[in-house]
Amino acid sequence: MTSLQLKPGTSWSETYGRCVSVAPEAFESDRILNLIGGDWVRVGRPGDHATPVDGSPIQGPPRVDRATAERAVEEASSAHGVWKKIDLDERRERVTRAVDEMSQHRDLLAMLLVWEIGKPWRLAGADVDRCLDGVRWYVEEIDRQLAVGSAHARDPLPGPVSNIASWNYPMSVQVHAELVQALAGNGVIAKTPSQGGFHCLTLAHAFMRRAGLPVSLLSGVGSKLGETLISSPGIGALAFVGGRSNGRAAATSLADMERRHFLEQEGLNAWGIWEFSQWDLLAQHLRKGFEYAKQRCTAYPRYVVQRRLLPAFLEHYLPVIHDIRFGHPLAVAMPTDPLPELDFGPVIHARKASELSAQFDEALRGRALPLHRGSVGEGRFLDGQDTSAYAAPACVLEPPSHWSLHQAEPFGPLDSVVCVDTEAEFVSAMNVSNGCLVASLATDDDAFAARVGGQLQAFKVGINKPRSRGDRDEVFGGVGESWKGAFVGGDLLVQAVTLGPEGEGERLYGNFPDYSLFPSR
Repeated sequence: MTSLQLKPGTSWSETYGRCVSVAPEAFESDRILNLIGGDWVRVGRPGDHATPVDGSPIQGPPRVDRATAERAVEEASSAHGVWKKIDLDERRERVTRAVDEMSQHRDLLAMLLVWEIGKPWRLAGADVDRCLDGVRWYVEEIDRQLAVGSAHARDPLPGPVSNIASWNYPMSVQVHAELVQALAGNGVIAKTPSQGGFHCLTLAHAFMRRAGLPVSLLSGVGSKLGETLISSPGIGALAFVGGRSNGRAAATSLADMERRHFLEQEGLNAWGIWEFSQWDLLAQHLRKGFEYAKQRCTAYPRYVVQRRLLPAFLEHYLPVIHDIRFGHPLAVAMPTDPLPELDFGPVIHARKASELSAQFDEALRGRALPLHRGSVGEGRFLDGQDTSAYAAPACVLEPPSHWSLHQAEPFGPLDSVVCVDTEAEFVSAMNVSNGCLVASLATDDDAFAARVGGQLQAFKVGINKPRSRGDRDEVFGGVGESWKGAFVGGDLLVQAVTLGPEGEGERLYGNFPDYSLFPSR
């Protein structure tokens, strides 16, 4: 077998060195800085951090304390007061300037995503491109979305938007949202995820700040900064992506304060198979579903299968899972070779890989059947590299109801298959997590799809196709415990971060506890 080597010019030291050269105001030779009050400042204590790609150390996020975060919120509130008075044409020009500079350094932003969170090169580039293409769409649509010049014109919020996001999509989710928030006339304050993505976010925010956008970026521990970034009086709205426990506490606090919020939380997305025959089509979707090791909110880790169709399902599912390509995202056989086309690289850190392995074993102890358990040794790696953050694809059949992942998403390449005999069992198994973001039905029976699709506790339901978060004008949200607050995407994202003629009491579309104020879909 040919020995692999790191693609020349892609090492972490070279990548970080390019950041120092491109944005010296935000990157120092030994650490990144925090952006507070419009200035990059050397505050906070950098912690130890390692890239999941090979376990080697990289500069950790400089975590600030609560007092610093409180000062940052005050500074962001002042900047918001100035920014909301700036003419829309000027805001549009500055956002476009930031997007243009990000486009010039697209490959550097993508390479940071490879090293920080383990995305294969193609997927890292796609994350950057989705962000930039999406924001350009909003730049074209913003006059209509704000109803400029009409009696229904929309105004900025009374305070800046606070952003607390997950590590898995720094550009297409977090930076995208921040740019739209600023375009709509709001100041922005954001916290970097503790698990990764902070270098990419720092570089993106350097370009945003150069363009004159009112953005702040902090690193810190969520338990210490959360209350400040969620409940400070100066905050106008909260955008949150994370787990249900943290999201539930934030939603309760924000509902009591009647503050704008849109909180994307976890849910177990399921794909159901019933009276189905288009197996080759499903196999294509199954393969694509393993991209980025299913570390995304719209991944499908659970399959609910009509019992008599299990043999046909496994006939097409098992070859897919056996053929998954994973490994070091930057390993090549020859220096001139292109970067490898992989389904996924590492999971976010070694602790997660160990957790997935333990959850597989836990299911077997509960009498689940092992359908497949891949070996990390099947991946593409450099000789002798640390592979502790890698998890091979795995799947169990009929996991027990007391399994830790019975109602929770694994956020990794660990699937489960549940067999059912009746339509009632089918609906119950699909809805096991009390709300999710997406679900899909594979069926030849249109009547079944129409009947059962309406009973699924999912915001989007696909028929013989997967559903995703979407781009541009596509609305996104969740039902049940998977989402709290205003729906976003397209016009609804702009509505969520602006005020109509009714002011702060206007009716928003979303998943709110008080439906008299905030009606559901």
